[in-house]
Amino acid sequence: MRIVDVLDKKAIISDLKSTDKEGVLRELSLPVAELVNVKQEDLMKVLIERERLGSTGIGNGIGIPHGKLKHLNTLALSLGISRHGIDFGSIDGRPTYIFFLLVTPENSTGMHLKLLAHISRILRNEMFKQKLIKAKDVDELYQIVDAVDENL
Repeated sequence: MRIVDVLDKKAIISDLKSTDKEGVLRELSLPVAELVNVKQEDLMKVLIERERLGSTGIGNGIGIPHGKLKHLNTLALSLGISRHGIDFGSIDGRPTYIFFLLVTPENSTGMHLKLLAHISRILRNEMFKQKLIKAKDVDELYQIVDAVDENL
């Protein structure tokens, strides 16, 4: 499976408007909730509960909020770019610019972990991160992810 197999262009936000963690989660979760036909509030509850366990801001400008949702039949992913960076409670204390939000069915631990690991791996590539931050629109972001994406 490739990231673009899960990432719908409708769930890519090239310029996040939110300036805080909850706002970013809300902004990123809206298209996902619509695509997989779940209530956004149910998705937000799962994401906020996960953040209480520890920030999904992994440092180096990256956040990968994620959670598992009952009654979900498929993986869902969104991508968002914050042009100014926000305080996401990252482990390095620096602003977060690149967000991948992942939601998976409650019983899909293996695929959940594989996709999280894959996203983390490609985000170690500094040139890839710079391309994402400089991308002008949704189509360009999608093309950048498609070009770097490898099979899981």
